[in-house]
Amino acid sequence: MLICSTRPGALGPAVGKWLTETLAPSALTLDAALVPLALGDLRLPFLDEEEHPSTGVYRHEHTRRWSAIVDEADGFVVVTPEYNYGMPATLKNALDYLGPEWAWKPVGFVSYGNTSAGTRAVQHAKQVMTTLRLVPLGSTVAIRITDAMREDRFQPRAPLGDAAEGLLAELVRVAHALTPLRERERVSAVAGPVAGSYARRLTPDDAPEVTVLQRCCWAEEAVANSTLAIPALHESPHQVRAWLTDWHATGLWQDGRLLGMVRTRRSGAELRIGRLAVVPDLRGVGLGRWLLRMAESAGEGCRRIVLSTGAASSRNLALYESQGYAPLRVEVDAGVVHLAKTVPS
Repeated sequence: MLICSTRPGALGPAVGKWLTETLAPSALTLDAALVPLALGDLRLPFLDEEEHPSTGVYRHEHTRRWSAIVDEADGFVVVTPEYNYGMPATLKNALDYLGPEWAWKPVGFVSYGNTSAGTRAVQHAKQVMTTLRLVPLGSTVAIRITDAMREDRFQPRAPLGDAAEGLLAELVRVAHALTPLRERERVSAVAGPVAGSYARRLTPDDAPEVTVLQRCCWAEEAVANSTLAIPALHESPHQVRAWLTDWHATGLWQDGRLLGMVRTRRSGAELRIGRLAVVPDLRGVGLGRWLLRMAESAGEGCRRIVLSTGAASSRNLALYESQGYAPLRVEVDAGVVHLAKTVPS
């Protein structure tokens, strides 16, 4: 929540305090962390970076700090006054400092003023924000100062609180909808093998999607191997969350859908690969091979790569053998084939 005015005695901090208190119950219900931030506390000078913001090359510590704050956020609520039919220079300056950090994030406005209740500042700000690929919401909160003051104190009526709750709910919905676009823009994301897909490291927060993928994919394995004793079929989201913490797992995504995954972990001189899975409707188009190669790229410095599959999983066995894996002579688990291949030195 960006509180934009830096004037001594400005109304902005009071509006921000009211907004934080009003939205606290809704934020808890929506699992949203609403973090107030006064632009004046950032102490940003007028834009003093030599490189264009699109490069992400920042010379000054104040820019790097501001970049980290914006990059971490999933959306913004801008609390702004109107100055001479426009937004405050502090907001324009803060926007101009950065580039990719703003992209594909929703922004809602809580404006305040006299005749127009700050709405002309909002219209001015939208022109700049859409250029930065911020996505303005339809919901707004417009506060006429004379209607919201009671004995020189900021005490807005209930309808404004209802409007603020509607704004936050819309902000959260749009933030979730824009997640795939934000993730594709991140430096850590890797372009995937099908149009519009990308790969990124899975985190514990991805446990629900991973749980669904596992149960979808390993049901077929259970039929092929005539057994339900497959851990991936029975793990709860809590258990999945636990191993996502311990393993390095990569997910392949497209438009918010988890298409496939694989996990790796080093053990001495070995790289262990597991949980290679692709959604059933996209099997046979090379996603499994692509994910396997991604996993193998983590094997630098290892002597060999080891993985396992069901003894009757003919599709899996054919894939692994085509990629240079050979069954190990020692079988540790009944009904499971362990395979390995040597990593070139």
